[in-house]
Amino acid sequence: MTAGKRLGVGVIGAHAWAEKAHLPGYHAYDRAELVAICDTVPERARAMAEMFGIRKIYTDAQQLIDDPEVQMVDVCTPTDTHLPLSLAAIRAGKHVISEKPLAHSTEDAFMAARVAEEHGVRTKLGFTFRYSPAIRQIKTWVDDGTLGEIFHVHGLEQNSQFLDPTYPLRQVSADADWSQLIPSSIVGYGSHLLDLVRWCAGEYKSVIGSLHNYVPERIVRGYEGMQRIPVEDGAVALAEFVSGAQGILQTSYIAVGNYPGVELRVYGSKGAAVARLVEENGVAETLHFATPDQVEFRRVDLPASALPPGTTLNTPWPELYYRNLIRHWVDEILDDKEGECTFYDGAKSQETVNAIVQSHKERRWVDLPEAGK
Repeated sequence: MTAGKRLGVGVIGAHAWAEKAHLPGYHAYDRAELVAICDTVPERARAMAEMFGIRKIYTDAQQLIDDPEVQMVDVCTPTDTHLPLSLAAIRAGKHVISEKPLAHSTEDAFMAARVAEEHGVRTKLGFTFRYSPAIRQIKTWVDDGTLGEIFHVHGLEQNSQFLDPTYPLRQVSADADWSQLIPSSIVGYGSHLLDLVRWCAGEYKSVIGSLHNYVPERIVRGYEGMQRIPVEDGAVALAEFVSGAQGILQTSYIAVGNYPGVELRVYGSKGAAVARLVEENGVAETLHFATPDQVEFRRVDLPASALPPGTTLNTPWPELYYRNLIRHWVDEILDDKEGECTFYDGAKSQETVNAIVQSHKERRWVDLPEAGK
């Protein structure tokens, strides 16, 4: 670790997710310096600057990007702005982390990854759940052979935040066609799950999926009154992997359960592990493990070193996971470590989301391109 070095950070976007996750992560890590924040509403930016001790306030994103003290740009803004802001930062020679999805099309996501490589800057996509201590332990067990040959990987997401039709649906794309099913949970939640499952099982080979609308009328942010909108609020998919492993995925806006409601289940020849990222009774997550000679799952308590300094499993999950993400991300840059969860990984997840949507529309299995193509 390079002693004394700090990374100058500029955050674009001062909404709730910045306040709950991004900004606490930087503020808590002594190798990161919150240099600047930008928001089109100056009052929001000013409030976050006061809360987290940020020195500079901007209302123009390009001015933040051009600030010589800003070495890394965090794009925490509405979906349609992720790609242009990320590209502007990359072309200015800044490292970039963006909320997902990076782009609406797979081609644009891969393009952004290539542009970053050409400019010699690092990228990261905000796949928050890769930074769950329990998930990272499962990944360690996959890599070190503890679980043996991987047979099945299941990614599940269930929470009921949109079961109530009066709870406002967020970020419906302006060009969405309301005359047909609009992919939504598979995009917003599925992208996380597809990334986690790929992380453990390797590259996808083929997928088939089913998408459905269960709540036909609901409040949509930006519109007045109830709207009849065929948004996909539940999806399931099967996956085959290049390795020969099989996968099952479920995403849902309307399955009863507490947020974030993520579960990862990995079954191998030597053991099985289940990480349950469901905040219950003040505990953010649980981890269980079983082996062929002891098939009853037993709880695994991770050491304090697995968590970001100053946190426990009672820390609210957005802060817990994002503080872990931030410390890994900053260390990657300052210590020239191997990149993880890059724009390329985001593009691969989006590619698989699109394949599942295509498989639903065409009622068939869809093959994925080979890795790197």
